[in-house]
Amino acid sequence: MNPISPRALLIRGMLAGLLAGIAAFLVAYFLGESQVDAAIAIEEAGAHDHGGEAAPVSRALQATAGLGTGTLLYGIALGGIAALAYCYALGRIGRFGPRATALLVSGALFVTVTLVPFFKYPANPPAVGDPETTVQRTTLYVLMLVLGLLLAAAALILGRRLAPRLGNWNASVAASVAFVVAVGIAYALLPGVNEVPAGFPAALVWQFRLASLAVQAAMWSTFGLAFGFLAERALVPAGTPKEAVQPAS
Repeated sequence: MNPISPRALLIRGMLAGLLAGIAAFLVAYFLGESQVDAAIAIEEAGAHDHGGEAAPVSRALQATAGLGTGTLLYGIALGGIAALAYCYALGRIGRFGPRATALLVSGALFVTVTLVPFFKYPANPPAVGDPETTVQRTTLYVLMLVLGLLLAAAALILGRRLAPRLGNWNASVAASVAFVVAVGIAYALLPGVNEVPAGFPAALVWQFRLASLAVQAAMWSTFGLAFGFLAERALVPAGTPKEAVQPAS
């Protein structure tokens, strides 16, 4: 294996995160913005007159430059974090090459960072949610996200400790079951949040949530594919069998 520093993988992870941010922006623009516009229209139709105050940032700017800047910065940040997780995982989660490890890390982060908090506290379009509970809802979402990461780390440790006695496959299944059970207990203990106004179109809420999941799926899948390609080119010299790749120091 070609020796490479974690810093080099971090840079490649941020580059892959940039590409993932572009993919997320495209999905959000073409799938999600129409749902946002529909929700804003419903909100404005039921709002009281506020004296004709203009929004500080136009809707067109929010849907283009604002959305693009946010998704790109988000992708770069997550790419760097995922690259650090990749440095630890390479060679420690089985005999997987650089590309397969990148896809596994990306999939695991998609589950823990996106799906675990989403199923408890799903995304809502504008006009849904009490402004006075914004801090509470944000705190609960972040708490669920952190719990998901901690429980995933605990499941990984459990699987590695069970592997010598149960074998890799059985240990992985046992750790996965333990993770699902622990997440279910967290779901039951944490309070729920349901602030969808009466009469708000359920189809719009459902479509917005699906679009939000599609954005995250596009980001993590693009990152896994792009980073796997970049990492393999850095770690495996030309002509070296992929089976010869060993854990990075």
